[in-house]
Amino acid sequence: MHNAVVTPEGDRIRWVELPGAEPARVYLHGLGSTSPAYFAASAVHPLLVGRRSLLVDLLGHGHSDRPEAFSYTLEAHADALAQALDAAGADGAEVIAHSMGGAVAIVLAARHPRLVSRLVLVDANLDPAPPVPAAVGSSGIASYTEEEFLAGGWAEVRDRVGAHWWSTMRLADRAALHRTAVHLAAGTTPTMRELLLELKIPRTYLLPEADGPLAGAEALEAAGVAVVPVPDCGHNIMLDNPKAFARATAAALARD
Repeated sequence: MHNAVVTPEGDRIRWVELPGAEPARVYLHGLGSTSPAYFAASAVHPLLVGRRSLLVDLLGHGHSDRPEAFSYTLEAHADALAQALDAAGADGAEVIAHSMGGAVAIVLAARHPRLVSRLVLVDANLDPAPPVPAAVGSSGIASYTEEEFLAGGWAEVRDRVGAHWWSTMRLADRAALHRTAVHLAAGTTPTMRELLLELKIPRTYLLPEADGPLAGAEALEAAGVAVVPVPDCGHNIMLDNPKAFARATAAALARD
């Protein structure tokens, strides 16, 4: 397990690293998840193996520290991640990022362009999403105040999300999970979508084919973002259809 100090208080981001050729590939998980569990099989798939790969857990999640004083905004996550990548010597990384991790990756590329050479976004959050009570995901978590969530709202979320997601969500700090969800639902200014449109690196957006056309796909494609539907999967594309995910990701990483 590798690690780097990323806050003045000494808090550490941790990652599993697989050796291989440079430039590095950085894998980022979604809300309440952990990168080794979601991306280990992808990183060693025959179409993707051989590259130095960092399977990173963001602060508050998985194996990384969970500082109480950290804000858990998307910008703070991106800045902390930047410090970890600097410490790892991972300039110009290819970033493969799922869901909330995709939102962090977009902000990372906008704020620290030296660190990111291309983006593969896996059904990532691009727009703000208003809090919705009883919804599954960030908007449902964000519908609680922090006090409500810590006092028992987390158990209601546990019962809604199901055993698979809870198996990694339970590893996240509850305050960190709530704060991250609140900031993910609120989005950024400019929005993640607007930041993505302005980036000049190769960018690909993977989405489940069954979800239908991606909102705003024409504008994304006009700005050079490849929008790629992946068959036979849900939101967790890399877990639901590993072969198709590896094919789509390998093709995205080969784009000019």
